[in-house]
Amino acid sequence: MKYINRSSSLKALLLACAALAVSVGVQAQQAEPEDVNAPYRDPNLDVEVWVDRFESEGREAYDFREQIVEGIGLRPGQSVADVGAGTGLFEPLLAARVGGSGKVYAVDIVPSFIEHIEEKAAERGLTQVEAVLGAEDSIRLPADSVDVVFVCDAYHHFEDYEAMLESIHTALRPGGKLVIVEFDRVEGESPEFVLEHIRASKEEFTDEIEANGFRLTDDATVDGMSETFVRHFEKR
Repeated sequence: MKYINRSSSLKALLLACAALAVSVGVQAQQAEPEDVNAPYRDPNLDVEVWVDRFESEGREAYDFREQIVEGIGLRPGQSVADVGAGTGLFEPLLAARVGGSGKVYAVDIVPSFIEHIEEKAAERGLTQVEAVLGAEDSIRLPADSVDVVFVCDAYHHFEDYEAMLESIHTALRPGGKLVIVEFDRVEGESPEFVLEHIRASKEEFTDEIEANGFRLTDDATVDGMSETFVRHFEKR
């Protein structure tokens, strides 16, 4: 009769199970989505580094900023919220469109960005610009307070997008407009940065937005854009 070393077999089985557990753990860790907001939680965030990043040629939102704002169709006296305002690139352009009788809310989750926007607005005499410290699940604006919500290269930072869209929907007046400027994630075509950093495609983002109280009204992508799209939605 052949002798079976049960101790060795058990040991081999345990080692195999341990290896499987490690493999599953590694795969789960690799599958975890990127925390896209982590850099903005850094208490030592250097605003000037982000000014150089956000306000430089080669970034489509910067290169086509005037055409993007023109396409919104803002009128004097209207109120607009720039959600994910960053370093305040769009504030002077939005302020010029709504005029002194209008209002521009610059909303961001980074206190250093809020301070920077306030300083720049004061220097430029843009009294209609008000910086608002938002949250990762709310833009923190009153109900029916704005005509337009503008979100540029920031929608993919909405980790709780349903809560954010609910907050935006609440802040918009009846028939208000939501403008999304975002990277277009196309498998096999988009740059590596977009494929790694942007969680979904243009159509997937659109489906999310339409499922949360909005209707797509216009594809306003500017001629010449190759990595970015612009879409307008209306509050339902």
